[in-house]
Amino acid sequence: MTDVVVALDVGGTGIKCALVDRDGVSHHTERHPTGAGQGAEAVIGNILGIAEGLAGKALADGLTPVAVGIAVPGVIDEDTGTAVWSANLGFRDVPLRDLVAARLGLPAALGHDVRTGGAAEARLGSGRGSRQVLFVAIGTGIAAAHLVDGTALAGAHGAAGEIGHVVVRPGGPACGCGQFGCLEAVASAAAVGRHYTELAGVPATAADVATQLGRDDLADRVWRETVDALADGLVIAQALFDVERVVLGGGLAEAGERLLEPLRVALRQRLTFHREPQLVTAALGDEAGCLGAALLALDALPATDAVPALDNVEAP
Repeated sequence: MTDVVVALDVGGTGIKCALVDRDGVSHHTERHPTGAGQGAEAVIGNILGIAEGLAGKALADGLTPVAVGIAVPGVIDEDTGTAVWSANLGFRDVPLRDLVAARLGLPAALGHDVRTGGAAEARLGSGRGSRQVLFVAIGTGIAAAHLVDGTALAGAHGAAGEIGHVVVRPGGPACGCGQFGCLEAVASAAAVGRHYTELAGVPATAADVATQLGRDDLADRVWRETVDALADGLVIAQALFDVERVVLGGGLAEAGERLLEPLRVALRQRLTFHREPQLVTAALGDEAGCLGAALLALDALPATDAVPALDNVEAP
């Protein structure tokens, strides 16, 4: 029988799931609502039930479930397997790894969603071939993961990589963290749509702004200000991490070269003695977190030595 791991990427609204073998091949995928509106206990129950159902599906299909990997947002203590805090899920000090392990009778691993997604990109996606990678997710918020040889560095308290809360515009828009002018407050996908809406008086998303570039002066202005703020944030990140490659993911990165081309120019203008990193967009899309959760579980297995190649991966 083929060994598989149960992988869950838990988001604020949905849970992406897969059964993945030791070669990184996905044998089954599912998507479920998170149920965050029902409270933390309901979310925990959903995670446990879905994981148990996936393990049962594996057995029914002649596969052997051998471990579970779970990625969740918030502050994660990966050593103890605890979801310390997550505003989106309502978690406070939830021993999720142990709860899953007890429910399924399998070893489990718990990781941060951006760090696990970053690990997948570093090992299977756009970061392959570089030892030092910074994965930056630009969506509703902005967060990053610094990866060395495919391993994300969590920091002393599980909160490394929060570059979205570096102040790049002092006195700027209020951020959810309590500061003003954070990178996340001025350059996230949510901030782009919000800024354009405030100026134009017309509801818009970041995708709407991107499609109007070159045809709408206001869209051009908002985009230029966004790129400038991102470049300021990346200069700080490069001074701290000195990476070879920066992989941009999340909704804003879907703009592709409309974002990358001006961002490369703006970053180059700001660099002095620091080496310029290669800027690329993510290859795995919104499935990076699920693949990263699978890698968490695979890494926890004693016989897992080889990292699967991207050519062998079937993304969920």
